[in-house]
Amino acid sequence: MDLRYIRNNIHINEEDQQRIKDFPVLIGGCGIGSYIAECLLRMGFENLTIADGDVVELTNLNRQNYTNKDIGAKKAIALRDRLHTINPEANIIVFPEFINQGNLHDIDLNHKVAINALDFSSDIPFIFDQYMAKRNIPVVHPYNLGWAGFLTVLPPEGLNLQSLEKAHQTFELNVGKFIVDSLKAKDIDTKWFEEFLAEYGKIALTSPPPQLALGLYLLSGMVSHTVFNLATAKPVKFFPDSYYLSMMS
Repeated sequence: MDLRYIRNNIHINEEDQQRIKDFPVLIGGCGIGSYIAECLLRMGFENLTIADGDVVELTNLNRQNYTNKDIGAKKAIALRDRLHTINPEANIIVFPEFINQGNLHDIDLNHKVAINALDFSSDIPFIFDQYMAKRNIPVVHPYNLGWAGFLTVLPPEGLNLQSLEKAHQTFELNVGKFIVDSLKAKDIDTKWFEEFLAEYGKIALTSPPPQLALGLYLLSGMVSHTVFNLATAKPVKFFPDSYYLSMMS
């Protein structure tokens, strides 16, 4: 095994380590995607495409994988530079633009998995999902719940997130209701998250969801494990099933 990954041994066998090295992953959104990209790279995924046109702001530093010196820089560029300090030989392709219906086809889609960490302030995340489905690419959807992480995986064929009922004013609250219902179906306590949603509902039209670094750290591990399973043909749960990891009792 490559000396860089020698401490992965036992957890990841040599065959799987080689398999993930060349396994191409697309990460749409370098906010939540920022730590996910680093976790994937440290595991051994060396073929990553990162796409985002946003710039780093001070308000990002409470949770995203950037530092004060990155403020004002394009997130995708700053993230690529950080990833290359970890592994300068990794193939990190950058698309430093906001994804929209006009430029989505410009992204080289020689990928096996896509991660949709795009902002749900528009319909672009749905267009992203539809575009991937047409190309038979499964899509991982991660959600930072602050004290917890939640994700679901969309298969190329089957239900997608547009199937969620539009019962609320913002899509984030629709997702929140879906998460609560999913967890309750598994007899998981959701009181703390329902209280958060009630408070967020008061500001949802004027503010993005508050998030913590802890939720993003949990998500990074969850997403990386799920992508690893997809890359190595191990079982994965698909939407409407889901994964959840919480520090709340």
